[in-house]
Amino acid sequence: MLERIVPVNRPAQPAIPVERAATERIGRLAIRSLYREAALAPKPGLVSPVSQGSHRDMDFSTFLRSLQALRSYFPAIAACGLQRPGFAPLRVLGIAAEAAMLAATGGVNTHRGAIFNLGLLCAAAGRLIADGEIPSAAIVCAAVQMNWAADILDGLAVLPAASQLSHGLEVARRYGSGGARQEAASGFPAALEIGLPAYRSILVATGDGELAAVQALFALIAELDDTNLLWRGGPAGLASGRCAASEFLAAGGVLADDWREHAAAIDRDFVARDLSPGGSADLLGVTLFLAELDGRD
Repeated sequence: MLERIVPVNRPAQPAIPVERAATERIGRLAIRSLYREAALAPKPGLVSPVSQGSHRDMDFSTFLRSLQALRSYFPAIAACGLQRPGFAPLRVLGIAAEAAMLAATGGVNTHRGAIFNLGLLCAAAGRLIADGEIPSAAIVCAAVQMNWAADILDGLAVLPAASQLSHGLEVARRYGSGGARQEAASGFPAALEIGLPAYRSILVATGDGELAAVQALFALIAELDDTNLLWRGGPAGLASGRCAASEFLAAGGVLADDWREHAAAIDRDFVARDLSPGGSADLLGVTLFLAELDGRD
């Protein structure tokens, strides 16, 4: 005979505060966007699941280890944004996240740009949530510019000694390019005006997020003064990379029947010349994050 099951009265679990749940969602969107960028293929000169691109010190598994190490960073910096912080607390969180990334990858820089770009956007989203607003692509980008532009640009106003420069700052010194700092301080215009329109147009036409992401990447490469292309190839490498991407788009982009063959040929050329459009890849991650924030994917 079956025994009667007596329900056990357990204390009710406390509800997760609405703001905390919102910042955790923002953090998940950031990680998802970076995974989508890493997993995308083909990408000229960039790491993917099937290629190391022009990078001998990393592969797709390196990116996965890095993303695992950063899982707590993005919700944490979004939660920090709830306090309406200045730039200093965000910088502290970013430095700690970079240390975690380097520990996970054995010293390889996989996501320094994402720590900076998406960290700022997550913090801006948190700040907007604290103000009772719903974060959207345009609003979070404007919030970054409004609240932290001056602090972001301080790094370009006074450059450290050459031995302490990152590749991006070295390019800023050598060629006068503002790079990631200028893009963030200006409210991510390349992502809003180049990446997102390219992404959305293909998403509407095909319903395929992967195709849309490839189109957005090539659109960014074609227009951006990519500091990684400048670092690896100088002005000639940048011009060549932009030209190749423009020709890909002019031939129909991902809507052309032979787009994969065309993209693969560009990838082979980039690898042969040791070119890698890492700045464009960083802004693709921003583009995908903004698209998901708007609920368009």
